[in-house]
Amino acid sequence: MEPLNTEFMVIAIALCTYFFAAIPFGLVFARIAGLGDIRNIGSGNIGATNVLRTGNKKIAALTLVFDALKGTVAVLISSYFIPGHEYAIGFLAIFAHIFPVYLKFKGGKGAATTLGVYLAWSPSFGLLVLATWLITAKLFKVSSLSALVAAVSAPFFAYFLGVNSAVIPFTALIAVTLLYTHRDNIKRLVNKQESIIS
Repeated sequence: MEPLNTEFMVIAIALCTYFFAAIPFGLVFARIAGLGDIRNIGSGNIGATNVLRTGNKKIAALTLVFDALKGTVAVLISSYFIPGHEYAIGFLAIFAHIFPVYLKFKGGKGAATTLGVYLAWSPSFGLLVLATWLITAKLFKVSSLSALVAAVSAPFFAYFLGVNSAVIPFTALIAVTLLYTHRDNIKRLVNKQESIIS
C-alpha cells in the first residue's frame, strides 16, 4: 500500500506544481495595476524584466518575488512530502512557468523561478547564483546576459560547493533550457542590440 501512496503523492504534487507554477503573475499583477496586457509591452514577455519596462517598479518586484516563489514553494513541499523528488519537481516548476497551459504554453523565460528553485535546494548555492546575476547585471547592465551567466555557472557552483549530486545534472538541464528560452536575447547580444537595465 505504501508504494501506491507514495506514487499518488508524487502525481498529486506534480500536478499541483504545474498548475501553480504556470500562473502568469506578471500578467495578472500588471492587469490589476491597470498596466494593460504586459504581452503588448516591450519584449512581450510576462516576466519581471518586461514588467519593469512599464515603469512600475513595485509591480515588477512583486512579479519577481512571486515567480521565484513558484520554485521555492514547489521544492519545499516536495522535499517534505516526497523527499528525493524535489529536484525533478523543481525543474517541473520552471517548465510550467515557461510553458503555462493558461497562456497556450507561451510563458516566461524561467530565470526568476530558477532562482527560487536554487534557493530552496540549497540557500548557499542559490545565493551564490544570485550574487553572480547581480554582479553581472551591475557590470554590464543587461538582464538577459546576467541570467545566462548565472545559469551556465550554476552546475560548476553546485559541483565545487559539494551540493547533493542530483543537483548537478538538473542545473545542467536548466542551463540548457534557459539558453533555449533566451535564444532571441542571445542573437541580440551577438548583434549588440540587447536593451540595458535602466
